Amino acid sequence: MNNLTTNQTIRFSKLALMAFISFFGLLMMYSNLADYPTNYEYVAHILSMDTTKDQTKYANRAITSPMLHHRIYWFIITLEVIYTVLCLMGTYQLYRKLNASADDFHEAKSYALMGLLMAIFVYFVCIQVVGVEWFNMDQSEIWNYGEWAQIILNFIFPSLIYISIRIEND
Repeated sequence: MNNLTTNQTIRFSKLALMAFISFFGLLMMYSNLADYPTNYEYVAHILSMDTTKDQTKYANRAITSPMLHHRIYWFIITLEVIYTVLCLMGTYQLYRKLNASADDFHEAKSYALMGLLMAIFVYFVCIQVVGVEWFNMDQSEIWNYGEWAQIILNFIFPSLIYISIRIEND
């Protein structure tokens, strides 16, 4: 009988985390494309700042053009596609090198790490920094996804650290 070693378990756990994040990315892409009107409405309200407190105080920050709303939403979808494809490629590379040498397994992490960085860009920079800090998304009772983005970041960022650390052996 083949005994599962700690080293194999560590490698498998890194592969599994990438698979989880890739699956999440696929669901997000599907949601944004299959239910475009609902998700577009969210983006339009955040950019317009029409449901935030003190609307007039920050009116100079608002983007009210529907054309720009669509373009910004497509930019977000594009970023989600990029991070999901990178994560899927990273998952595949880790799978291919699961039983390879420690050096080869470590080198197989590059797409995974790029995908995770791109996901952090989407959920931290785009949603937390721009959405919450610039467009005051956290002040909207209806269109506030700041906590949701934080939950995602609380999973992705430690995963990035764990996957990038070289603790696998031959």
